[in-house]
Amino acid sequence: MPIASAPLARRQTFPFVTWLHRWLLARWYDRHLQRLDLAEIDDHMLRDLGLTRRDVRRECAKTFWQA
Repeated sequence: MPIASAPLARRQTFPFVTWLHRWLLARWYDRHLQRLDLAEIDDHMLRDLGLTRRDVRRECAKTFWQA
């Protein structure tokens, strides 16, 4: 006799993989926020950091997954 309403087998996710995904997404989001903050720094503070406006533009042009 066939089973008509057998539950579907659910894919088991491993805790490590879930943790890794959360960590990676948090890291990417944090990097994005840091670049937004960097873009708002004035020229005086950039000189103190040893950066130029060109350095900032180059860094902010990177995608969030690029270090």
